[in-house]
Amino acid sequence: MHLDLLKYASDRILQESERGMEAGPVITLSREFGCPAKIVAGRLAEELTRKMFVKGKEVKWKFVTKEIMAESAKALEVDPDKIKYVFEYEQKSTLDAIISAQFNKYYKSERKIMNTVAKVIRNMAFEGNVIIVGRGGVAITHDLPKSLHVNLEAPMEWRIMRISETYKISPEEAKKTALDIDRKRREFREYFQGKGTDYTRFDLTINSMSFTIEEIVHLILRAAEIKKLV
Repeated sequence: MHLDLLKYASDRILQESERGMEAGPVITLSREFGCPAKIVAGRLAEELTRKMFVKGKEVKWKFVTKEIMAESAKALEVDPDKIKYVFEYEQKSTLDAIISAQFNKYYKSERKIMNTVAKVIRNMAFEGNVIIVGRGGVAITHDLPKSLHVNLEAPMEWRIMRISETYKISPEEAKKTALDIDRKRREFREYFQGKGTDYTRFDLTINSMSFTIEEIVHLILRAAEIKKLV
């Protein structure tokens, strides 16, 4: 993680611990393109909420993904469309950045946007009972004790078939898209965690081809129980 984000993270943990508060629980859900992360996250939130209700606790779990961009834009005081390129894993050229900085008084540097995204995710994680889908969540919350980090993967052939059917594109286009988005998502995570660090490791990796949605949810739920998140 970048130094300013590291300082923010350590300061936030210290502040909360001094107030007797504990961050989380939080679950992050990463995925290779073509794996059913949002469906899994939705069902998992329902099951976690139900499980807490059975235990006599009215605690509602939720999952977030697009909400992160909205909250980041709000914090930066800009229109969400102005920072959308970051969430689509695109980078502005140096020339574009210089021009934007000179002629747009609402311009925010990519570094500032990314660090704001991290702070938004940290805040959500500290509030707890949240499933964060993508957005580098594993890197940003990996240091929190009450956290679980899951990655959904699958063989390329299986993903190609799903992507091709879902987006009505050829298998060749599907493979190219999968490889491109996988790379961009990996680079997005590495912005915060660095390359080849402990923050690149997930607690649980599941082959989406081998299990149904319900089975994947059950596996994650059991891991959450083992880690005492519920």
